[in-house]
Amino acid sequence: MSNVVNLRRERKRRDRQQKAAVAAENRALHGRTRGARDLQRQQAEHLARTLDGARRDDAPDAPGQD
Repeated sequence: MSNVVNLRRERKRRDRQQKAAVAAENRALHGRTRGARDLQRQQAEHLARTLDGARRDDAPDAPGQD
């Protein structure tokens, strides 16, 4: 004989598993702390400043464009 299954419990169990999967996905996507976000923003700004500071405005034209 087979076991009797309470459909209400199974539905609740399935819903809990689905919610847990969505929560895990959201943690992976949005789970950075404010400090981590600020650090990444500061690093990006520093990189942009460094790159802009190294840019040469007086670069000669490319060869063959006379």
